[in-house]
Amino acid sequence: MSTDDTDDGGDSAEPTTLVTRKGQVTIPKRLRDSFGITKGDEPRWEETDDGIRVKKSTPSAGRGMLADDDVSEEKREEMAVEMTREIRERRRSDWRPE
Repeated sequence: MSTDDTDDGGDSAEPTTLVTRKGQVTIPKRLRDSFGITKGDEPRWEETDDGIRVKKSTPSAGRGMLADDDVSEEKREEMAVEMTREIRERRRSDWRPE
């Protein structure tokens, strides 16, 4: 995916981009700026009934992936924190010095 300074051609409500022969697309600069997408970011591509949704990936983006779609981001984060706590506790209790 290219993140150069290609302009989206104006203030169109729904900018379009071309797909290269390698399958790469450029996210329009206006959208990169609006959503804080910078070089090295890894957007998530999601299939929906309406097409494809691209979302900015965050360090906790994968957290709560097994939760239902209607679970809030806050609840997903709480679930992730609790799972992390449980995993660490299990590691401590299962760990035996040699």
